[in-house]
Amino acid sequence: MSSSDNSYIYKKVISIGTVCELTGLSERQIRYYEERELIFPKRSNKGNRKYSFSDVETLMDIANKMEDGLQTSDLRKEISNKQKDRKSDVNEQMIRGQLNAYFKRRE
Repeated sequence: MSSSDNSYIYKKVISIGTVCELTGLSERQIRYYEERELIFPKRSNKGNRKYSFSDVETLMDIANKMEDGLQTSDLRKEISNKQKDRKSDVNEQMIRGQLNAYFKRRE
């Protein structure tokens, strides 16, 4: 995870009721997207779903794309590709940092 993942945008603190109010989606729709592995809420100790502001944005994006006719399987592939790209970016940054540290020591 990148350092930006510690931002308030990624903290899972929003209840499903608030997410419904923010997005206009029903609890049923949000749970469906979770079942289809498009969104990954955290669970509180009592089992309640908790979402982040980033999740809210993702849900809005999902809903818009569903309205445009995309299927959940297409969206899941898209999300998977984005996650792979992010992991690749993080790995590249780590390698670059290690190389920089190695060569600075040799100077």
